[in-house]
Amino acid sequence: MKPEALLDAMHIAERLKDTPRHCYTTGGRRERVAEHSWRMTLMAYFVSDAFPEADMEKIYRMCLIHDLGECFTGDIPTFLKTDSDEANEENLLYAWVDTLPEPFRTDMRALYEEMAARQTLEAKIYKAMDSLEAVIAHNESDIATWEPHEYELNRTYAYDKTDFSDYMRALRAAIREETEEKIRQSEKS
Repeated sequence: MKPEALLDAMHIAERLKDTPRHCYTTGGRRERVAEHSWRMTLMAYFVSDAFPEADMEKIYRMCLIHDLGECFTGDIPTFLKTDSDEANEENLLYAWVDTLPEPFRTDMRALYEEMAARQTLEAKIYKAMDSLEAVIAHNESDIATWEPHEYELNRTYAYDKTDFSDYMRALRAAIREETEEKIRQSEKS
């Protein structure tokens, strides 16, 4: 990629450093989309030993690019995001991707299509990381920031994204136990 094109892409991606997510950090501030993407990529690295057959480089790329559409739309929590929101984000994202030079334009389009189809092991791992990182982040935030529906959401979210693997099911169960412990502790207060 030519330096000017790289700078243009970095200026777009920089928006995610300021785009807030629904969740709060342990320090009490709103999490940013870039932080979520970084941490789910780190999670993918840490689970790589459980998936020696997976193309981990592809998974890292998926994790890094998965929320770039939010540069244009902001973050809409999963429980509020409509099909119309999804379509708008995808249209804006693909319009931007189409401005990128090759091979990045073709590579990113192929990755986004694979991610959306969720048929490959790599796409399943990426989506599990995306969903599980969000639940972990909620478990880490002050329970006073949780909306009433998030108690049940944190208990049930992402099971459908983890059912492809014994390891992912065990990870989801461990996260569920953290959720239950957080709720129990809040009830004692």
